[in-house]
Amino acid sequence: MYPDDLSQTLQKGFRVTLGATASLIEAIQDPESSNQRFSTLGGDVNRLTEELEIKGETTEREARLFVDSLLSQMPNPFTSAGPETSGPTITTVASPVVDASVQSELEALTQELALIRQEIEALKAHS
Repeated sequence: MYPDDLSQTLQKGFRVTLGATASLIEAIQDPESSNQRFSTLGGDVNRLTEELEIKGETTEREARLFVDSLLSQMPNPFTSAGPETSGPTITTVASPVVDASVQSELEALTQELALIRQEIEALKAHS
């Protein structure tokens, strides 16, 4: 089985399942109408599968349109503000907040490390 055949089979299976689900919901809402429609199909499994696939394709299309319409109504926070915005521009600068005692300890440790490094270099030179 080729990848295209597999994806088409999976898509058909998805649509048949979606169509069966939509038909089940319709059957619950209006059992008499659904009973008449399915009784005309009889035992023809191929025709029933085609009907369910068509129903699933239609349901899938309607769901996509519904989701797209919902998404188009929502503001997109990821788009940059265009020239149509007329508010003031606020520029902020982040500055680190450091406790003075921590800063002095860090400087003292840095000096100690520098002295230790010098001693190591001196020991290497004498070896």
